[in-house]
Amino acid sequence: MIEFSSDVKTIYHSDRDIFRVLSDLRNLDLVKDLIPEDKIKDFVFDKDSVSFRVDNIGSVTFLVIERQPESLIRFKSVKLPFDVFLEIQLQLKSEEETELTMTVQSALSPIMKGVVEKPMREAVDRISDALTHLPYDQI
Repeated sequence: MIEFSSDVKTIYHSDRDIFRVLSDLRNLDLVKDLIPEDKIKDFVFDKDSVSFRVDNIGSVTFLVIERQPESLIRFKSVKLPFDVFLEIQLQLKSEEETELTMTVQSALSPIMKGVVEKPMREAVDRISDALTHLPYDQI
């Protein structure tokens, strides 16, 4: 099992505002321009899914499989030859300060791990960085 997490990101908004925005994936359209297209391309969103293309991996689609208000959004990949789970965890630190961590888990063969680990790690880092810049209280 491969598992890695982004650095803990501090977002200066309430967990309620962040969860409200991130639990409806149509709002992620706001961050797609913050992610360089040489790494991740062709973002498509609806309320419960997000799709994009990553070099060396191909098209990736994630579906929301769990929402725990103000604390967790869990996704599962579809149409990949292996399962990938992605979690966005929120932890309120004060009224206007929340910590966000993204975690990826997957059972990969050693060969697949070598191919996809670096692009997956880069995607998680770039997306988690982009999520820190959203004006959650204005969306």
